[in-house]
Amino acid sequence: MSRRHKIAMIGHKRIPGREGGVEVVVEELSVRMAKLGIEVEAYNRRDKWFEPQQREYCGVRIIQIPTFKTSALNAFVYSVLATLRALFGRYGCIHYHAEGPCAMLWLPKLFGIRIVATIHGLDWQRAKWGGFSTKYLKLGERVAARFADELIVLSENNRLYFKQNYGREAKFIPNGICMKERDFLPQIIKERFGLERDGYILFLARLVPEKGLHYLIEAYKKIDTSKKLVIAGSLSGGGDYVNEIKASAAGDERIIFTDFVSGGLMDELFDNCLVYVLPSDIEGMAMTLLEALSYGKLCLVSDIPENLEVVQGKMPSFRHGDAESLRQELIKVLSGDYDSCRGRERCREILKPFNWDEIVKRTVSLYNLDD
Repeated sequence: MSRRHKIAMIGHKRIPGREGGVEVVVEELSVRMAKLGIEVEAYNRRDKWFEPQQREYCGVRIIQIPTFKTSALNAFVYSVLATLRALFGRYGCIHYHAEGPCAMLWLPKLFGIRIVATIHGLDWQRAKWGGFSTKYLKLGERVAARFADELIVLSENNRLYFKQNYGREAKFIPNGICMKERDFLPQIIKERFGLERDGYILFLARLVPEKGLHYLIEAYKKIDTSKKLVIAGSLSGGGDYVNEIKASAAGDERIIFTDFVSGGLMDELFDNCLVYVLPSDIEGMAMTLLEALSYGKLCLVSDIPENLEVVQGKMPSFRHGDAESLRQELIKVLSGDYDSCRGRERCREILKPFNWDEIVKRTVSLYNLDD
């Protein structure tokens, strides 16, 4: 294999993993590229020092980069060490993901290595970051806009942002998804949580302020319904926000917290929900929304541009940040007003632009591997 056909993926936490949309995207891209004969090395973050570390995954070589668990230092230390290591990897291209890690891409660029950067969202806008982290994320954004050979964004809204703020032309390449072609009977969820098909409203995402879960809990508690509200997301490491939402849900036995879910449990939660709700204030392109659609589910989303671009007017929406607007739309869902939006055929039509094979092809073309 020539040097030109060897690439690095830098910016995710770890693959395989579902800690966020970045991890899902990096895993999908890396594994599919490896099947095409491209030599892919993915730079995982290693913050668990005494556990066995994976070295290979589905044809992708895993390189472990030591870092800290502390959020304020994690991305900074990781991006510096990963970049220094990558200088000696003899890559034809290094693909950086997310704004924080992009802060270091100028260095391999200085050494003549081709650089592609994907901005998965304007991370500095997210509520959880403090002063240093926000400045570091904005630095990564500026560095990517100035130095990356190719800049990828996940929404037209972000493409316009880089054009207006930096005069930089970015390529819009969305995330991908594959339709689920079979049903998942409610077995695990019935045993663990007493859930039946169409018996609950589902929120499945990271439990962070920008995802807007607090609006959903506020709206739901004002509705007289026997349908349960299932909140699926990790309860550890969420700090004050997780404590706040648990407190706001206290006393309502209809609200169920599942903690982090994956595998068969996640399949059943998606496939058997009455509606998937994404009330976010900020998104890049939500993988969980694409996943819900892949199960043929009715989706109710906030009206931010990144969500509306995905659903294309074929799913209901509400005013973002407005719990009353969300409550009114939920009542319509529960009354059956949006039943025509359900089903795999409707969702298949929505998901036509999100084909992984086409997305991988477009991404690889930006690497210039055959030049």
